[in-house]
Amino acid sequence: MITALVRVIKYGIQNFLRNAWLSGATIVVMVMTLTVFGGLIIGNIIARTVINSIQEKIDISVYFKNDSPEDEILRIKSILESLPEVKMVEYVSKEEALSIFKEKHKDDATISQALEQLNENPLLASLNIKARQPEEYSVIAGYLNNDSIKPFVEKVSYSQNAAVINRLNKILSISRNGGMILTIVMTLIAILITFNTIRLAIYSSRESINIMKLVGGSNFFIRTPFLVEGVIYGIISAFLSLLVIGPVVYFASPYIKVMIPELNLWQKFMSDILVFFSYQLIFGVGVGLVSSFIAIGKYLKD
Repeated sequence: MITALVRVIKYGIQNFLRNAWLSGATIVVMVMTLTVFGGLIIGNIIARTVINSIQEKIDISVYFKNDSPEDEILRIKSILESLPEVKMVEYVSKEEALSIFKEKHKDDATISQALEQLNENPLLASLNIKARQPEEYSVIAGYLNNDSIKPFVEKVSYSQNAAVINRLNKILSISRNGGMILTIVMTLIAILITFNTIRLAIYSSRESINIMKLVGGSNFFIRTPFLVEGVIYGIISAFLSLLVIGPVVYFASPYIKVMIPELNLWQKFMSDILVFFSYQLIFGVGVGLVSSFIAIGKYLKD
């Protein structure tokens, strides 16, 4: 068994080296595919960081009428916290709202004087609500129209944030769908190129294959060297794509840091490099194996 395995691996390497130019062209296409695939992974990290940052800044603020009892506000808070769409609810009392407002405008003498002249706190108590997902804000906003809550509510800020939330949902949808389509297209191209390369390798080895068939060689023994060839394409392409992506990430990282302070892309890339390479390797070897399997399977049927 070990001897047979060594032999088919040897034949696979020989096929790879025998068609050096075709193998090189196939690897170039697969490196391009894996680079796009890796770029999509990195793009997803950037997009997720940006989206999480935006999500942290977006919420629904519910402002309560001046005469609303605090017990009632806290009751509504508990109800909202029990909703599956709600991630967090923060209660801001009138006193806290005034304190935050004063701190925010402490350098504005006009506002400070105006507050001193007022005999009462002009600000309202509020609940700041964060949803688990951006698309769930509309559900929460709809729930706030409930008859048990509406009589105590002065206003809800959802309509002010709705445009930003909807835009965020569209960006999420477009980035996911666009990335998926691009990956599928590049994968199909890589499979097609690898398929044709393997077919040419099979054609150039047709006499050896026919001899193996005549002497009783099994389909497994005939098929495996070409599968090995496909695996070699995947492994080499995964390594090379990493060599392409690494420098790009390194030089792009400072510029991305300026735009997205929360993300150190190079540090993130290096900390997850084994996971990243594993994805590249699995994807590359998978493309090589599928292409080889289809090509040799078609030949054996013929």
